[in-house]
Amino acid sequence: MKPFKEKLSRRTFVKRNTLASLGIVLTAGSINKPFEIGSLSAQKPAILGGASAWSVDKWPIWPIWNPETDEKQVLEVLRSGVWSRAAVVTEFEKEWAAALGAKRCLAVVNGTNSLVIALNQFDIKAGDEVLVPPYTFIATVSAILSNGAMPVFVDVDPETFQIDPAKIEAKITSRTKAILPVHILGLPADMDPIMAIAKKHKLLVIEDACQAHLAEYDKHKVGTIGDAGCFSFQNSKNLPIGEGGAIVSNNDQFMDKCFSYSNFGNPFGAGVAAIGTGSMMQGTKLRFTEYQAAIGLAQMKRLDAQTTTRNENAAYLKSLIKDIPGIIPYKLYDKVTRGAFHLFPFRYHKEGFKGLLRINFLKALQAEGVPCSSGYTTLNTQPYLKDTFQSKNYKKMYPAEMLNINTYNERNKCPQNDQLCEEAVWFTQNILLGTQSDMKAIASAIEKIHQNADKIKTLSKK
Repeated sequence: MKPFKEKLSRRTFVKRNTLASLGIVLTAGSINKPFEIGSLSAQKPAILGGASAWSVDKWPIWPIWNPETDEKQVLEVLRSGVWSRAAVVTEFEKEWAAALGAKRCLAVVNGTNSLVIALNQFDIKAGDEVLVPPYTFIATVSAILSNGAMPVFVDVDPETFQIDPAKIEAKITSRTKAILPVHILGLPADMDPIMAIAKKHKLLVIEDACQAHLAEYDKHKVGTIGDAGCFSFQNSKNLPIGEGGAIVSNNDQFMDKCFSYSNFGNPFGAGVAAIGTGSMMQGTKLRFTEYQAAIGLAQMKRLDAQTTTRNENAAYLKSLIKDIPGIIPYKLYDKVTRGAFHLFPFRYHKEGFKGLLRINFLKALQAEGVPCSSGYTTLNTQPYLKDTFQSKNYKKMYPAEMLNINTYNERNKCPQNDQLCEEAVWFTQNILLGTQSDMKAIASAIEKIHQNADKIKTLSKK
């Protein structure tokens, strides 16, 4: 992990800002002296001309790659010439299933298509409704729309950032086929009531665990509680491969069908070069590669230890900032036994910072050297829904009244989510791989901004 150079080319400048947006972790030695909470409160914030908490040239890059331990199998794959799906992909699938305690795993090109395949092979298609939270990445809803189904948004619990089980039953209709809870930010949804509702109404549960690698609810890995679970291995994820995804389930028939669908509809077990087996269903090509699997196997070796570190640092950072007025950290459900912490979220209330707007709080925090963002915007009101409803296929599949975007938006109002999107602040998972001194520095930076909020607010008006 090489630090950035002081002299910046345009390419380096763009790269640095890209990495900062992904969230860059501090090295263990990036702070000479640990900050005690309150020690920075009297200092001038960086945005007002004071010294920043960190220097950007001390941020290492994510993902982590150790040539000595990580490259042997990758090089073996590259030199073998066997790059399409073969034995190394199968090895990765077995290892990931074992890590989760699942019976089966299928690796595919990305997390988005893991969701597309799972929905498709549970026969969720035109005319069906899928209950989904609005606080998620667009891929969750895109997967529903890609299968011709209709997303129905269920509002969130802003304390946990997750789908609110208490609001699910009111959204169930005769068209409802499945619930798609999202363990967003790597924090588990409240699965017991969700599973009880699904059982009562005979609904499928497909878990979007794309951000929740090794997270646990009641000591069960998320993704293994419902009928199937879907994961992403995109470059920013806790298990980074660049791109990649996986479906896990204990349902053999379902998993056989998922394999066939991802491999041109060929029967389960058919090789990538099979041309004489005959396709048993409509399928497509969404196969994983051998070199992706080799990268994943290398990353998987350190995932458990990293997850432990993230949990310890998240709990510590939460304890440091929870009493700062205007900062409301995430809450975990009582049965959550482990988080993944792909993101560390909290809600920001400007009233606790003398009316300082969130955008200016973020600028002040970024000036201190803390990568942060405001997270998602409201997903249930974006133009892609109207565009989809106006498509030829949707007009043929649904009655006109269901495709009226104004009526749809009225039915799918999520006021708690609207508010959450106005309040949320995120730190990415890389930061949580630092030291306790790093967590103290982050908390002290927030406190420094809090103590000088009136001056920062005045600056922002100029």
